[in-house]
Amino acid sequence: MCLITIFSCNRLPESESSLSAMLEYDVPGAITVDSPTNFFGRPEEYLEWEAENTLRLVDEILLRFPPDVEENILRYSAFQMLDLVFHDVEAPNRPAVQNFFHNRFERATREMEETSVEDGAMIWKLYNMSIVARTATVTVCFDLVRAHSSRVEEFAVPDNMMMPVIDQCDALFISHRHRDHADQWVAQTFIDQGKPVVAPPEVWEEEPIHDHITHLERLAHELQVLPVQSGQQELRVVVYPGHQGTTIQNNVPLIITPEDISFVHTGDQSNDEDFEWIDKVGEFHHVDVYIPNTWTTDPQRAAAGYNPALILPAHENELGHVIAHREAYILNYRRWNVPYPVLMMAWGESYHYLAPLN
Repeated sequence: MCLITIFSCNRLPESESSLSAMLEYDVPGAITVDSPTNFFGRPEEYLEWEAENTLRLVDEILLRFPPDVEENILRYSAFQMLDLVFHDVEAPNRPAVQNFFHNRFERATREMEETSVEDGAMIWKLYNMSIVARTATVTVCFDLVRAHSSRVEEFAVPDNMMMPVIDQCDALFISHRHRDHADQWVAQTFIDQGKPVVAPPEVWEEEPIHDHITHLERLAHELQVLPVQSGQQELRVVVYPGHQGTTIQNNVPLIITPEDISFVHTGDQSNDEDFEWIDKVGEFHHVDVYIPNTWTTDPQRAAAGYNPALILPAHENELGHVIAHREAYILNYRRWNVPYPVLMMAWGESYHYLAPLN
């Protein structure tokens, strides 16, 4: 991970005037019009007001300074502010947080609908470990959920907001059974559309949906073929036999698209014995984009095993987790201080990945 700079090397302002324009912000106009002069005796009202104004500022920073492997101090500040707001026990109950999530989700959905890819891959991070990746020929998603794991109905994405995302994806990969990674309504919608859902055998094993899920073999390094788009395209897939802890099956799929762009999504893989195959992944397959949970076992060793072109940490600020395990974005700067490019992304952000030239 690169040291934080004032600006990304790829986005250096050309002049003092352009620098001024990039930093211009109408502070008085950004504060909500109906703000009272004080909040005496109304602490909860203040916390909601604070969250609303903080998230408005964060949204503006993230829009002006999109994801880049060359991190800058403004994006770092935005992640710090997000951690502060999201580490409030009441965060998923706050309308400001709900609106922030929904607005960014909708913006990402509109971008997906308007985006075609000619080279490389577009990657969207929607929430937690919900990732959508698109190349010129296919669109796949991982652990796509509506966020009911937050236990707050108003925070979760409504069905009609999720449908456009599902409509654009060709296949869904589910890492394991926990509800912050597996959403049965989402999976059933894929199946109803005739699209494959790949998951470990123990996901919904007592439910009727189980017979309609694709259970690829959990074999380290072994390529399998998954037809998509009614057989018009094929994905090459390795399903690494991962585990969360010692007992929970956790698929770690390595997906290779027709363009030979590869993605690894780890779900909640965290098990020392899995290093038997993690240490060798890079010897068997090229990994373009490695998407680990931020708190995975031994990030340094894991990164070396996958040997990726890009690391995209995920699973920060799952609002259904207790505060101590509601992983902060800024912990990534320490955990993933590894000799590989690392990209930090917030909810609803996208990134155009271009494979490095050999």
